[in-house]
Amino acid sequence: MSGNSNAHEKVEKNIGLMAVLIAVVVSFGGLAEIVPLMYQAEAIEPLPGVEPYPPLELAGRDVYVREGCYNCHSQMVRTLRFETERYGHYSLAGESVYDRPFQWGSKRTGPDLARVGGRYSDDWHRVHLINPRDVVPESNMPAYPWLARNRVDAADVQRRMRALQRLGDPYSDEDIAGAAEAVAGKSELDAIVAYLQGLGRNAPRAGETQ
Repeated sequence: MSGNSNAHEKVEKNIGLMAVLIAVVVSFGGLAEIVPLMYQAEAIEPLPGVEPYPPLELAGRDVYVREGCYNCHSQMVRTLRFETERYGHYSLAGESVYDRPFQWGSKRTGPDLARVGGRYSDDWHRVHLINPRDVVPESNMPAYPWLARNRVDAADVQRRMRALQRLGDPYSDEDIAGAAEAVAGKSELDAIVAYLQGLGRNAPRAGETQ
């Protein structure tokens, strides 16, 4: 017992040694938590129908991230009854395998958007983005009128698709070559509306099990 007591006393009195030992313990604990999750993430399969974003939706997603929409809107329906009653089936990892970065989170100023696709018309989204108070008078969401003026950069979309292809997204060379035609003449407003209308398109319906 006295040997153990002396060892403890040496550690407690030597701040440098204690800091090193704490770092070692935290490192091993972190590895034990993180490494299994890395292998689990690699094993996650996309849900049926979930595919990489088409060029116009990919451009819209980039606009969504650039404008900071994620600061007020999550894309994660939690397994809470009041959330599933409002939004639909809770979110599953297989819905987001092609999201880089993924948009999960629970901090919301505005509503969750994980299941917004198809709930409103394209025209509603356009008006709402240009001036939210035209459709929701009490809204505190900022207006984004410049999206209607900005054109989608086809070359930029193709560069992004090539980068995602290198990361493992199954874009074919034909998909990338056809991106320019897919976004030709489209505005950033067109792109973000297409992105929003695709959210939740392949999500499980309420009552389904996975």
